[in-house]
Amino acid sequence: MSIQYEVEQLAGSYGVADSFPKDFGYGEEEEADIEDSPAPSDSKPRILLMGLRRSGKSSIQKVVFHKMSPNETLFLESTNKIYKDDISSSSFVNFQIWDFPGQVDFFDPTFDYEMIFRGTGALIFVIDAQDDYVEALGRLHLTVSRAYRVNPEINFEVFIHKVDGLSDDHKIETQRDIHQRANDDLADASLEKLHLSFYLTSIYDHSIFEAFSKVVQKLIPQLPTLENLLNIFISNSGIEKAFLFDVVSKIYIATDSSPVDMQSYELCCDMIDVVIDVSCIYGLREDGSGSAYDKESMAIIKLNNTTVLYLKEVTKFLALVCILREESFERKGLIDYNFHCFRKAIHEVFEVGVSTQRPLGTQPADSPTRVKAVVALNGTPRNTTA
Repeated sequence: MSIQYEVEQLAGSYGVADSFPKDFGYGEEEEADIEDSPAPSDSKPRILLMGLRRSGKSSIQKVVFHKMSPNETLFLESTNKIYKDDISSSSFVNFQIWDFPGQVDFFDPTFDYEMIFRGTGALIFVIDAQDDYVEALGRLHLTVSRAYRVNPEINFEVFIHKVDGLSDDHKIETQRDIHQRANDDLADASLEKLHLSFYLTSIYDHSIFEAFSKVVQKLIPQLPTLENLLNIFISNSGIEKAFLFDVVSKIYIATDSSPVDMQSYELCCDMIDVVIDVSCIYGLREDGSGSAYDKESMAIIKLNNTTVLYLKEVTKFLALVCILREESFERKGLIDYNFHCFRKAIHEVFEVGVSTQRPLGTQPADSPTRVKAVVALNGTPRNTTA
């Protein structure tokens, strides 16, 4: 597919590692001692990566959050200690990832597993689909049953991983078998209320980013508001699909209510890569200064099938990527005005999220406590603040 693109004012002042800016990432991961772990009152949700040895947990973390090439993960050593990764990109994607080694029995009396699960928002259990998963299912049942008794609010996610080596029929059969066995084990233990979500994943395509997007979205309390704003924006702008992306990880934290097409998602991910790569090469000023990603960042890619991809900066870490037809893009002025209203509403939602985390009495006088944003058909905003 031939691509014609134009990129406007994309600055970049960072070094390049592989094809992604090295210091545009999340920072280095830390080794975590259970004794020094954050208290359960820590406001950041915690995501636990668990599974048997060599199931691919560390590879997932490196590929999604540290931009490692999937081929390079072949040289990763097996994890033998608990690693904690602090993901702080925005108010919407703000959590910790704990990578547990498969050979460690974290239910050993020396570990305070109640403290671990009490502060957890999501538990991801990774199963190697190319291996015999009987033992993995046993560990899955033991893990989720104990975690559920400590914290019933945890979201339990199962990544059926390394499916790139399986045929389509084998993928479906493997997912059905794991789903059936896992839920039968829960029913036998009278844990019917415990819900498991299953995803087919691979680090060699975008399925791992799609799965992590779904996991992260469940941890975002503002998700219904974001989806509603996106629905209003696209319906009044002639846009077919819109994603709100975390630029660093390519996780989409929200999208409109229309179904997600995997090919469209992959196109948007590739567009972010193009924007960052071009910014690295051509975005530097003569003196080497400049911002990696600022409020002027935008890009337009026109495909040869009359489809246009349109990227605009929303916040320091978020980008809106839209898919629309060329005839709709002729009304770019209306789209840009509606985007301005959308961006303002997102910032107001962001401010509300920050203000609710402040101690009582520290909220600024001009901070809204509730925001309702509506964009009319002609693009005129009607904001009501109470």
